[in-house]
Amino acid sequence: MGAQRANDNSASAGSMEDLDGFGIAVVREEGRWTCTPLTGGALTSLRGAEKELLELRSSGAVFGLLDVDEEFFVIVRPAPTGTRLLISDATAAIDYDIAADVLDALNVEIPDIDPDELDDVEPWEEGDLGLLSDLGLPDAVLGVILAETDLYPDEQLTMIAQRCGFESELSATLDKLPR
Repeated sequence: MGAQRANDNSASAGSMEDLDGFGIAVVREEGRWTCTPLTGGALTSLRGAEKELLELRSSGAVFGLLDVDEEFFVIVRPAPTGTRLLISDATAAIDYDIAADVLDALNVEIPDIDPDELDDVEPWEEGDLGLLSDLGLPDAVLGVILAETDLYPDEQLTMIAQRCGFESELSATLDKLPR
């Protein structure tokens, strides 16, 4: 997160080779959770992540967990009324195009912070804290998880998975990803 940001992590070019992290599609259908990897492009393009999630065509809940460059995470939940979004660190929009796209979709200005001062700024979330409340994660609990800024994004996403009940599915999927 903000405190863990390296001096030159700029991913503005959107090159997947420069990014660590993962994208996982999470589906709950008929009481069962399944997790599947998203393509690498999901970490650089909000539109690409939304498209991949919409192509799953599930009658149950569908959302994406994006750990972008081990710096911040995004939750993407397409819905008929529009995509619901949450970003764990709004300051990431200074360095990452996908974070800027999320803020743009949320109609939130990119923070006016000098890139050299990012290490001194405490990260803050933007978006819909209630986007997983129907799946067992109340907005207040999600807020507590987001407040744990000393944790890495994958640790926060694991806490979200634990609370919702798909930790083992997430873990099994992550174990199969190339590292």
